[in-house]
Amino acid sequence: MIRQAALDALPVREALPGLVRALDAHGAAVLCAPPGTGKTTLVPLVLAGLVGGGPRRRVVVAEPRRIAARAAARRMAWLLGEQTGGSVGFTVRGERVAGPGTVVEVVTTGVLLQRLQRDQELSGVDVVVLDECHERHLDADTVAAFLLDVRETLRPELRLVAASATTDSAGWARVLGGAPVVEAAGVSYPVETVWAPPARPVRPPHGMRVDPAQLAHVASVVRRALAERSGDVLCFLPGVGEIARVAGQLGGVDAEVLQVHGRAPAAVQDAALTAADHRRVILATAVAESSLTVPGVRVVVDSGLAREPRVDHARGLGALATVRASRAAGRQRAGRAGREAPGVVYRCWTEAEDGRLSAFPAPEIRIADLAQFALQAACWGDPDAAGLALLDAPPAGAMAAAREVLLAVGAVDGAGRPSPRGLRMARLGLHPRLARALLDGGAALGARRAAEVVALLSEEPPREYGDDLAAAWRAARAGTDSYATRWRAEARRLERAAAPAGGTAEPASGTPAGSGAGAGTGTGAGAGAGAGTGTGAGRISASGTGTPPGAAGRPCGTGAGVAGRVPAPGTGTGTGTGTGTMAPGSAAGAGIPASAADTGARQPANPAPPAFEERGAGPSRGGGAAPDDLAAGLVAALAFPERVAKARGEGAFLMASGTGAGLGDGSPLRHAPWLAVAVADRPPHSASARIRLAAVIDEDTALTAAAHLRTDAEEVRWEEGDVVTRAAQRLGAIELATRPLRSPDPALVRAALLDGLRAEGVGLLRWSADAEGLRARLGFLHRTLGGPWPDVADDAVLLARADDWLEPELSRARRRADLARIDAGQALNRLLPWATGEAVRLDELAPERIEVPSGSRIRVDYTAEQPVLAVKLQELFGLAETPRVAGVPVLVHLLSPAGRPAAVTADLASFWQGGYRAVRAELRGRYPKHPWPEDPATAEPTRHTNARLRRG
Repeated sequence: MIRQAALDALPVREALPGLVRALDAHGAAVLCAPPGTGKTTLVPLVLAGLVGGGPRRRVVVAEPRRIAARAAARRMAWLLGEQTGGSVGFTVRGERVAGPGTVVEVVTTGVLLQRLQRDQELSGVDVVVLDECHERHLDADTVAAFLLDVRETLRPELRLVAASATTDSAGWARVLGGAPVVEAAGVSYPVETVWAPPARPVRPPHGMRVDPAQLAHVASVVRRALAERSGDVLCFLPGVGEIARVAGQLGGVDAEVLQVHGRAPAAVQDAALTAADHRRVILATAVAESSLTVPGVRVVVDSGLAREPRVDHARGLGALATVRASRAAGRQRAGRAGREAPGVVYRCWTEAEDGRLSAFPAPEIRIADLAQFALQAACWGDPDAAGLALLDAPPAGAMAAAREVLLAVGAVDGAGRPSPRGLRMARLGLHPRLARALLDGGAALGARRAAEVVALLSEEPPREYGDDLAAAWRAARAGTDSYATRWRAEARRLERAAAPAGGTAEPASGTPAGSGAGAGTGTGAGAGAGAGTGTGAGRISASGTGTPPGAAGRPCGTGAGVAGRVPAPGTGTGTGTGTGTMAPGSAAGAGIPASAADTGARQPANPAPPAFEERGAGPSRGGGAAPDDLAAGLVAALAFPERVAKARGEGAFLMASGTGAGLGDGSPLRHAPWLAVAVADRPPHSASARIRLAAVIDEDTALTAAAHLRTDAEEVRWEEGDVVTRAAQRLGAIELATRPLRSPDPALVRAALLDGLRAEGVGLLRWSADAEGLRARLGFLHRTLGGPWPDVADDAVLLARADDWLEPELSRARRRADLARIDAGQALNRLLPWATGEAVRLDELAPERIEVPSGSRIRVDYTAEQPVLAVKLQELFGLAETPRVAGVPVLVHLLSPAGRPAAVTADLASFWQGGYRAVRAELRGRYPKHPWPEDPATAEPTRHTNARLRRG
């Protein structure tokens, strides 16, 4: 029985007529509705015609998280008075609850993305609701772009709704082609803000680390909230580790403590979303920010922290990073306290800090690893994603790095088009690196063992499992915790998905109800679909080959039976039964092109290393030839070949990418000669990475997995102050073997010598006093007259013209000592403007010496901005005007008879008239043997004393 009273109480009802009109007129709309209004639950039911009397339509609702998808489906089923799996069902990875009568299906955006790649027309679906668009997850942005492409090219009647509590309505309206924006008013209960910063400063988060003092403070604020307020407490923390640590500090509180996150068992998630007759503290990650109403919550404690993906493309390292949550996230979190009644939020920072926070979280497309996005775009027929309607374009650098990854794993060709192997990878629901490891590792080790290790890599094991991947593998096999349970389910899914064509394979969890087997309910990796058939309507044939991107203007399919006319719900044919757990289908039924499946199974990119064939069976189940340690290492190395690492000693390693990495002091891997690094991050301001999960490998495994990084080359470079020549074998940055080169390429030697000159300067040449003087004179002329006089002041400018002045001596040089024999002055003469004839005026324009009245020829110093003439004062008697060079008056440094500075002037005439008297008064008594005439303008210039002058 429909719970009409509950439906009538949802405020979004007032906006439904406007939403229906917008969809009828434009086919797309943006719905802005505050939390708690019913946008996630009532809107799909109305659009599907299940309530409100409208026409019956099939509606797919896309949620960013599994917990939200399950909760939304259960809530809608409750409103209808049904069980989930009837009119309303859900599909998430590893679990499907739906039936032949399912009209509203809630899926994760990842499931919908896979479904679109198999069935571009999204046959049988009338409306798609993209919920929580404001979170800007990469899968959600991608799904939106693909759906818009489908509407434009294949199904203009498909209706789209972008729904969120705090979305960029103008941006989404623009992306949806000028779609109307429909706003719904909510019942807003007041939420009081209490600023609760730590009493003492705490260290800011870096990487995944959060200061324990901050977590202790959050726990104390939770205790304070329990004492000061009534109702359940919802506490937001950045990750699972932080939740566990805060839970450990809440022992003894008079409340049930629940830990809610994406890894939590479904029973725990359900308990948090069900009203209780006792007080609770719910410690949650960002999964509780959106879509969910946690009943009973009146208090929110916000740590102010969140996790975002970060990628260091230069080092090939990606990881989650702890960051300050945005103001928008803070508003969403605070709103949880006011969903049912007035509430309060305790914010663990100051009000002043709040104003400095970013307004919105960064879209994932700007900060995340884009390899999986790039593969999806390539399979869609748009390798550059240039034709996709995205709110934010993917960064060019991140896309270039993603394409390099796809080329390395054999997923695309040189033009960016997906290979049959790439099409199969896209269907696995894995990052392309892990897909490569599953396919090639399965060929070497068997599908089961490869799937088990890849399942470990797809969701990082708990820290208590340690940093040894093989040990973590054994712990997961024996484990009974929630992680081990999820790991086993994912391993089964991957084992079936990786099976070759004709063998047992698990259908993807996103198979539409009725598209193959009769739709049913079930859980597990293969729930909800059997083997299905269909007619390909996309651009990929059964063989897995496709027309070039852009052909026929239609999205790109991924195999036989996946882009075609999928029967309506409940009308499909297949091998599954009507209810219960479905029998797994074949690879073809799962949408894997037969040739692609065969290629992945029979032609791995890298065969098993010879060492595997020589060793006996290790302590593994499944009878593989490789021990667990080496099997885990091979799979990790196949996934992350640039992270194979060779020991440097003392727990330090060098990865093939060139990044140094280190293990913790207590790690059992510290003495391994080689590692395959699965998880590493680089702390801020650190040049080395920190290894968090790795497996022992041998050199053969490293060479096999990273074969594309192996080079045999002549290396000629400037190193430690001289030219080093050798033939080197390398695995990326790792040196495997070297030998001296007897006859290195002269061009390489010349380039190395130039590198040395750039690094240490042209001072490596032989610079006499005359050469230094010539450089200064040329520099003065260039500053004063410009062209055609060369710029010789900057080493970089000089070296850019090395061909013009250092040849032929540079090409004859072989080492540093040869550079020291090159006469720099002679070389600089080649830069003089001989062609214009100006070179002959060098001595006229910038003479090396100037003759003064005494007859002495004094050297001019051109190193300063203004040329300097340093001369004894008596030698200039009778000289009325300051000497000039190239029209510029020199700066005269007048010296005492002892050669010490007495005065500086650029205007001799003025000096004789004024300054000279003071100098004469000061120096006359100090140097009585020298002439100090009262009128220097008429006196005889001299280098000598009075006595010498009298002798004549």
